[in-house]
Amino acid sequence: MADPMISHRPMLAIVLKTSAIGIFVFMAAIIKATSDAVPPGQAVFFRSLFAMPVIFGWLAMRGELSQGIRVTNPWGHVRRGVLGTTAMGLNFWGLGLLPLPEVTAIGFAAPIFTVILAAALLGERIRLIRISAVAMGLVGVCVILLPTLGGGSWADGAALGAIVILIATFCRSLVQIQIRELVKTDHTAAIVFWFSMTATLLSLATLPFGWTWPGWEVVGLLILAGLGGGVAQIMVTSSFRFAPASMLAPYDYSSMLFAILLGYVWFAEVPTWTMLAGAALVVAANGVVIWRERQLGRDPGKARSMAGPKG
Repeated sequence: MADPMISHRPMLAIVLKTSAIGIFVFMAAIIKATSDAVPPGQAVFFRSLFAMPVIFGWLAMRGELSQGIRVTNPWGHVRRGVLGTTAMGLNFWGLGLLPLPEVTAIGFAAPIFTVILAAALLGERIRLIRISAVAMGLVGVCVILLPTLGGGSWADGAALGAIVILIATFCRSLVQIQIRELVKTDHTAAIVFWFSMTATLLSLATLPFGWTWPGWEVVGLLILAGLGGGVAQIMVTSSFRFAPASMLAPYDYSSMLFAILLGYVWFAEVPTWTMLAGAALVVAANGVVIWRERQLGRDPGKARSMAGPKG
């Protein structure tokens, strides 16, 4: 089962969570910067492989290696691994086609999709408040996507990128549904460890489909992305030991600030007002979902903590 909160230290939890979000966005920027040099499957391999020593060391330091290796629901981990790896690969593909802030904004739709999937697959009842939030979120997604999909941007790959990121976001929602089931039987450490293992093996299977020999600078950046991803995953998971997930969930949206800053500084990307308006609608809808989940006594951020941003 997931670790209980060991002490209430909200400021430490907030620092850990927002720092992890910043690292994840920086990792996404690295993937975007190297997208012309390596295909998405190869990027997923580096991201997953070099996160494993960090996670392995963390589990050893906490004396949780046995929990990290032991599984009760192996096929559940396989399904989570396939879905998560697919989501990560699609997200890495889309990063090479779209501005970083737009990728981040579309990704905010994951909790909205999760509400829909929880009703469809888990039989959860959704009433008027959450139905209204879902509708608002879907309108926001349409506002974000409409200029790209309807603006004649198929030639430059932007429209394809928007569709790819939307599918990746849907896959991430399926991951969260899968994790809701896994936490009933398996330890958090096992969910984190076996995803990295599965993603490494699955991404290695893409070797025959166009891997390249990148220069040492690109290799160094990809290794940094993997190490950073591992550290960020640990920081996110650790943050939930010091504050409830429902309190920390809104800090996920700090990723937009990091994405705008990095997108502008690194790639000279300036978000459009339409994209920001759509993102605001999606964030507002997620805020309603978080509030409603808190009213119902659920922990809306726990599944996301183990899924990790973007996979």
